[in-house]
Amino acid sequence: MKSILFSLSLFSGFFVFAQSTAVIPQMDDYVKPRYSAIIDNDFGGDPDGLFQLVHQILSPSIEIKGIIGSHLKPGDPFDSSTITAENAVIKINETLDIMNLKNKYKVLQGSNDQLKDLKIPNISAGAKAIVEEAMKADPKNPLFILCGAGLTEVASAYLMEPRIADKVIVVWIGGPEYMDLATPPPGFTPLEYNLGIDIKAAQVVFNESNLSIWQIPRNTYRQTLMSYAELVSRVKAEGQLGKYLINTIEDLMKRVQKLNFHIGETYIMGDSPLVLLSALQSSFEADSSSSSYVLKNAPKINDDGLYQYNPKGRNIRIYTQLDTRLMFEDFYTKIKLFNHKK
Repeated sequence: MKSILFSLSLFSGFFVFAQSTAVIPQMDDYVKPRYSAIIDNDFGGDPDGLFQLVHQILSPSIEIKGIIGSHLKPGDPFDSSTITAENAVIKINETLDIMNLKNKYKVLQGSNDQLKDLKIPNISAGAKAIVEEAMKADPKNPLFILCGAGLTEVASAYLMEPRIADKVIVVWIGGPEYMDLATPPPGFTPLEYNLGIDIKAAQVVFNESNLSIWQIPRNTYRQTLMSYAELVSRVKAEGQLGKYLINTIEDLMKRVQKLNFHIGETYIMGDSPLVLLSALQSSFEADSSSSSYVLKNAPKINDDGLYQYNPKGRNIRIYTQLDTRLMFEDFYTKIKLFNHKK
């Protein structure tokens, strides 16, 4: 009992948030925010980002300080326009409208372009918001930057104000396998998708900055398989929001079938670990304790977007195994509670 009371006394000094942000009323009395975060994702691209957005909004232990719509790689098949960050903002607002949460969160546009220079930031509303919120944060309770796309906004924010490195944790979905930890998938491309969105931004974050990084590389985010049967039985039935989410996947399935390609009966919800590692941490001695990681020297990123060993690199977390049971069951349950809220 003494140890529990001691831990609770530590919590009272560490977790500074008090006001609930619960979207699900059933959770309002018992779950309060203990961390703050900015969400940064290419919501106009792979629909897994929309699943992450909904899940994050439904997770009351995270106070969302802003939602950034960021850009895709030029010529991306999801959106080949030159205004992919603008289109990402449209998808954010569309999702919030369906959830009846219009104007509840700061929605911010990132840059439509990759970095042109390792020393010059792309000034955007998204990058400015990262700086603003980071500089308010207490280093003992840092701001999470939950990034499921390229690192343009993170790199730009750092270039604008390097002091944010002491006040944030960057949780990033991206980067290829580390060859000493995992084998690449069959037919793999050396340049991983999210890293390829902006190689220079990755070089700033990994090579030039001292930002704290929790990385979920390709071999790890590929663990997050949701079956189509689960989508139909556990998502589609949950009201307008559930139908909206499954439609994003079914529309994609139809598009690729026209190209004579079949994706099978699973989909990689590769951005959902952003929720798992932030909102679903352990109660006492809080951490992402049900998922596994190793500490490695941050590699150098070369101009081809590949790792180069850097013996002087700072330690970063590389996640190797994810608690997908907790992650998916929490998502299914929250969307059901949201659909049946009183």
